[in-house]
Amino acid sequence: MSSKRHIHVIGAGMAGLSAALQLTLMGESVTIYEAAPFAGGRCRSYFDHELDCRIDNGNHLVLSGNVAIHDYLFLTNALDQMRGPGEPIFPFMDLKSGERWIAHMNKGRMPWWIFDNKKRVAGTHPWDYLSAFNILTAGWQSTVASKFPTKSLLYRRFWEPLCIAALNTEAEAASAQLLAAIFRQSFGMGGKACCPLIPKIGLSETFVQPCLNLLRNHDRHVKFGFRLRGLNIASGQINELDFGSEKIVLDANDWVILAVPPWSASELLPEILIPTEFRSIINVHFRVEVPHNPAGFTGLIGGLAEWVFVKKDVVSVTISAAERHENIASDTLVKIVWRDLARLFDLDPEKMPVYRIVKEKRATFAATPDQNLRRPRAYTQWNNLALAGDWTATGLPSTIEGAIRSGVKAAQVVLRWGS
Repeated sequence: MSSKRHIHVIGAGMAGLSAALQLTLMGESVTIYEAAPFAGGRCRSYFDHELDCRIDNGNHLVLSGNVAIHDYLFLTNALDQMRGPGEPIFPFMDLKSGERWIAHMNKGRMPWWIFDNKKRVAGTHPWDYLSAFNILTAGWQSTVASKFPTKSLLYRRFWEPLCIAALNTEAEAASAQLLAAIFRQSFGMGGKACCPLIPKIGLSETFVQPCLNLLRNHDRHVKFGFRLRGLNIASGQINELDFGSEKIVLDANDWVILAVPPWSASELLPEILIPTEFRSIINVHFRVEVPHNPAGFTGLIGGLAEWVFVKKDVVSVTISAAERHENIASDTLVKIVWRDLARLFDLDPEKMPVYRIVKEKRATFAATPDQNLRRPRAYTQWNNLALAGDWTATGLPSTIEGAIRSGVKAAQVVLRWGS
């Protein structure tokens, strides 16, 4: 391996950071370029002046079975930045009936918990859970809704909420195979892989800053404010990076990892196939104190609010596949969400605290069967270019786990084919 080789990572989101981390630890010379003034992409924290506190731009629930996340946090010495109950528990409330329950799995692979009516989803029966085999045998064209009895209580209280949260796509259109991939990595491995984890402080403090510190300690840096304007390609490989005010000429054995959003990648490389449909996410943050529950979050059924995360002085609500609610005005949406929270926490629905709405219009690609086929692999037709991003062919939907996996795969392409 030539000591003069340099790898240029374009994008400092989770995929780019993951790739840079792997290559740095392998002794490669790396530079990361980021168009924004911050790293982390959609996985970051910032100070909100309206709320007068730091918030995450979105909510992300991690499971103990997310092996790529575990390895990434281990390598960046950030495992202690996650917190959780240490048990595979998932609190829920049905806003229509008022029922509350905690789905409490046992840690072994045999799902004994489904035989205990105090541990399984309220109102369901053990035989209902045989429906899991429906997605495990799904073909590539199958949607989630097509594989389940959609009028069943387990579908409404488990499969549909899991699909919308994990795939950010409505169950009628979502790929059953992608949900099966999530299921195999988590519930299919037993409760030991399903212990929920959330950041102790924030996304940046857990996923971003520790990695930046490690890179800096190895004299690897992120160049912020560098938006890639174009790629000069000759003889089947990239030979120049055009950042507008600065152009960087690559040596013959240099590599590029393009870890940018799919629409940006398509502008730079029109030849590549990318997902073309996307789904939005709405997060609503309220500055209010409420009692903490053991898990740190609650799933709501039958309301506008879907997943509620309790943090210090802040309650954050996530609404996935938010196109379903695009006709609801923002001020009306907030009032409805607050009424849902008031029911959950027994608060006054008329006393709404200060809030912040964060809308991500293209939060993820639409996890439909057709869009899943449009996801490119890490290696490309160009001799010194690899792709990374949760929208590439990771086998998972658009998640932090998928983004980190994509960065690892891109680094492997460089290490294997670029040596």
